[in-house]
Amino acid sequence: MEINERNIKIWSTIGPRATLGIAAMDLAKQIDNLMVLTCDVSTSAGLDRYRKTYPDKYLDLGIAEQNMIGVASGLASENYNVITTTFAPFQTIRCCEQIKVNLGYMNKKVCMVGIASGLVLGTLGFTHCCIEDIGILRSVPGITIISPSDSLETIKALEAAVKSNNPTYIRLTGGSNNPIVNKCDYNFEIGKSIKIKEGKDITIFSSGASVYESLIAANELEKHKISCEVINMHTIKPLDQEAVKKSFDKRLIVSIEEHNIIGGLGSSISEFKSSIGGGPKQIFIGIDDIYSKGGSYSYLKNKHGLSAEKIVNTVLKNFKDL
Repeated sequence: MEINERNIKIWSTIGPRATLGIAAMDLAKQIDNLMVLTCDVSTSAGLDRYRKTYPDKYLDLGIAEQNMIGVASGLASENYNVITTTFAPFQTIRCCEQIKVNLGYMNKKVCMVGIASGLVLGTLGFTHCCIEDIGILRSVPGITIISPSDSLETIKALEAAVKSNNPTYIRLTGGSNNPIVNKCDYNFEIGKSIKIKEGKDITIFSSGASVYESLIAANELEKHKISCEVINMHTIKPLDQEAVKKSFDKRLIVSIEEHNIIGGLGSSISEFKSSIGGGPKQIFIGIDDIYSKGGSYSYLKNKHGLSAEKIVNTVLKNFKDL
């Protein structure tokens, strides 16, 4: 697949969900034994063209997400490279036992893609928002968890996951007109974070669509004489522990994620910090362990402190007290 400025802009415009379909089309050309399984979401996941082009490499299981994981596991047992996808809460929470037994315990290599995770479906309420998926799957042994920062990284993550040897969950956040974080081709490696801004006072670790908001916030904080390093921690599990260690020379660590502050990226960082001791204070920015009323994506991000403006206010308040 050609990665250039024009394509990156197109992928940004259509968003991670539709970009998933483009990435799958490219992978199908490379991998003969690729199978994509969905639960009545071919349009929502940008897979209509894939479905028509590769009918022998596509199965729609209907509204039967738990069954989808069982079928995927069976295909993986027969050495197929399998991608499953549906909306994030149904891909993960509804299928929790099947993921535990078939993918974790049996260690079957399946790449699960949870579309529209986080808060982007806020107008449908918290039945469709998904703020628990990382916390749940982090506790399942053997599952790799990736949260791409933009549409280009969605392509990178899918290719890396399909070519890896582990069961993987890719968590897609954000919608169409998804802001561009990665403006050109780059090296993507599972478990290896990416520094996208240098800074000497604070390290901001973020994942998913929150990376863009973190960058905007970091640039604004420079006006307040606070120098912020920004790390795209696209892989939540396994965590890039070396990147966390290197942040110990800063005055403050900030974790930012479109997820419950319990069980997600922030928890993963703090667990590692406590295991080795030391390090600066950490503040957690995310959904504060509540289900709020529904609303638009921008409204919910602002309400839960995930807009760039609210991130700046939170950091300023905590930095002042150091």
